[in-house]
Amino acid sequence: MPNIKQHFYDRSRKKFALLIDPDTARESKQQWQRLLATPYIDFVLVGGSLMLNNSMASVITEIKQYTQAPVLLFPGSTAQLAPNADGILLLSLLSGRNPELLIGKQVEAAPLLKQSGMEILSTAYLLIDGGTPTSVQYISQTQPIPANKPDIAAATALAGQQLGFSLVYLEAGSGATHPVPPSLIACVRSQVDIPLIVGGGIRTPQQAIDALQAGADVIVVGNAAEKDANLVINIAQTIKEYE
Repeated sequence: MPNIKQHFYDRSRKKFALLIDPDTARESKQQWQRLLATPYIDFVLVGGSLMLNNSMASVITEIKQYTQAPVLLFPGSTAQLAPNADGILLLSLLSGRNPELLIGKQVEAAPLLKQSGMEILSTAYLLIDGGTPTSVQYISQTQPIPANKPDIAAATALAGQQLGFSLVYLEAGSGATHPVPPSLIACVRSQVDIPLIVGGGIRTPQQAIDALQAGADVIVVGNAAEKDANLVINIAQTIKEYE
């Protein structure tokens, strides 16, 4: 597998990431198989807020039968580690003040990650208010950054860059009523130079375009893919053709 970080840092075009929750992967299998068969997938993220069954490794094995795109762990906990992934978004929840999710869980995972040999992408993870309480908010026991406080989000992301994180991830949360506002994305973009990932609540091609125009480098779609593969194919195609 080529250097995944370089793939993120290639800013010549915008990118699309499909998020697959291992807890619902079986039920939505036909949908994500159709998506993986398209030429629009740049990354596949695997993870979720909960882990109701021990299916992470088997889901990744199955995903790799349908795509050559890098498969990256997007872990909600240290239980969501699998050695057959190509890499991991090693998240630190900078928007919250829960020490376990800032550094505690990362310390627990460090020896396992070193042994795994997978590529590690340190990621400043910022939860943004998407208009409704989300699973990640409940599980993390943290408050999201208000959507109308872009200066706080920008300063937090900048601190992440200054601390040496490789990526910034703005997350409205799975099932969010509203995606991250373009004005907030633009404010963060004005302060950071590292790749900017945006996910949560994106359900239309126009919402994806708005995020890209505001400065997002990678758009992540998850829940919508479980419900309407055609819609998500349209979103992914829109991102692929964006100039």
